[in-house]
Amino acid sequence: MTFSHLHLASRLDNIAPFHVMELAKMAAALEREGHHIIHMGIGEPDFTAAPLVIEAAAKAMADGKMQYTSATGLPALRAAISAHYRQVFGLDIAPERIVVTAGASAALLLACAALVEKGSEVLMPDPSYPCNRHFVAAFDGQAKMIASGPAERFQLSDDMVREHWGEHTRGVLLASPSNPTGTSILHSELAKIIATVRDKGGFSIVDEIYQGLSYDAEPFSALSLGDDIIVINSFSKYFNMTGWRLGWLVLPEALVPPIEKLAQNLFICPSSIAQHAALACFEKDSLALYEARKDEFKRRRDYLVPALIALGFKVPVIPDGAFYVYADCSDLLKDGGDADSLVKDILNRVGVSMVSGLDFGAHTAQHYIRLSYATSMENLQEAVRRLGNYLGKN
Repeated sequence: MTFSHLHLASRLDNIAPFHVMELAKMAAALEREGHHIIHMGIGEPDFTAAPLVIEAAAKAMADGKMQYTSATGLPALRAAISAHYRQVFGLDIAPERIVVTAGASAALLLACAALVEKGSEVLMPDPSYPCNRHFVAAFDGQAKMIASGPAERFQLSDDMVREHWGEHTRGVLLASPSNPTGTSILHSELAKIIATVRDKGGFSIVDEIYQGLSYDAEPFSALSLGDDIIVINSFSKYFNMTGWRLGWLVLPEALVPPIEKLAQNLFICPSSIAQHAALACFEKDSLALYEARKDEFKRRRDYLVPALIALGFKVPVIPDGAFYVYADCSDLLKDGGDADSLVKDILNRVGVSMVSGLDFGAHTAQHYIRLSYATSMENLQEAVRRLGNYLGKN
């Protein structure tokens, strides 16, 4: 039997290609031809794991600590995450409510596997990280994308949740700070959203993987708004461990057993080496390093945003977290062009790799681009110079 005779599941029709990765392949092809490319497309820290983390991984391997762990993660790591919530946020989160996962993607898959069923509708803003709607689609649910603009900080508001909640709505999936916009939901607004969802008997999933990279306000977690909230987090962004594939869930107590059952069957456990290494994330020297790197991200943001505005981009909401700028390029488009054609032309002509709003939803697809400042200040300055040449501003 050839592959062409196999019948693919119909749910694949609801999962779109990831255009960010397609653009990354285009950039890689140009590099192979000898072109110098400045990468501002993929959202990955240019920093790598802290030295103590690498040492801890090597020691774990030398000591033979490579066997399966429990599906919920190493008890010591769950306790360390709990202590981190206490230290940073002043929150008392029981370690038993924390489930360590194979990255934030696995955390979202587990949450959707437990809560989404055929016909379930989940509200999220347009624009949003594309995989979030695909996690819902993977379990035959439907993401209801709600157009959100600068007035709402590209986030959902309580009024929007009330207006769009329907017969089949089961919950909301939010991200604060958000990919692609770098914007957070105002704390007062998030409290109102969660109260509304609670009144309607729904679930609130809040993706906080960029929460450690919040620049303009005191540390805040949605967990402070109640113990019925599901929070997703990760070691990838603030802790600079993208390829280690390690994240976690904080769950209502009653949801831990069903999530554990799913995790046992779907993943067995997260990487044991990555878990042993991640314990070193919470050492004093590691935390000091992460805070210094956070300050560097803020310095880059504070350079890039005004530089883009000077070039003719509009940044209607200053990003307060993550490492993205979501910029309106409407005034820079040629006749008949859109954001996608612009980023491809910029890549081919001046070697700066960015992404359009195409992945993130229909509402901002045509007129917005996302730039990642997870690259060196020298690269950012050179990218601005090249963009200036492209736009005739130099």
